[in-house]
Amino acid sequence: MDNTDTLLECGLDFTCDFTKPYGFIGAEHVLAQKNKAKTDGGLFKRMGQVLVTNPEPLLHHGEILWRNGTRVCEIRSASYGHTLGGAVGLAMLEADEPINKDFLQSGEWEVETPLGMYPCIVSLRPLYDPKNLKINK
Repeated sequence: MDNTDTLLECGLDFTCDFTKPYGFIGAEHVLAQKNKAKTDGGLFKRMGQVLVTNPEPLLHHGEILWRNGTRVCEIRSASYGHTLGGAVGLAMLEADEPINKDFLQSGEWEVETPLGMYPCIVSLRPLYDPKNLKINK
């Protein structure tokens, strides 16, 4: 997250307590963005997780993420996800339509590395244990 991203875009709105007696700095903006996203069917900028389905290539950062042959963004941060069996990264997705589950599932995603293009999975939810079932045992 940097100074151009919002809590909602990064999926961190659960950290906001909208019931605090005196609120918090920026609460009005977060609520306005949340209401606009409901009206629009989602946000047009979202932090997504990327998993390269081939276990061989590595990601570092700066690789290009493509959807249906169109450049979407760059990978902001990356490493190897041993529990997932492939390279993983974080990317701030930007589109001309709401970025939601349908947007992600209807696209053919690839990441461009110096060694070539590789198919990948893009998700707004954690790729490992998204329901915290392993943590809450």
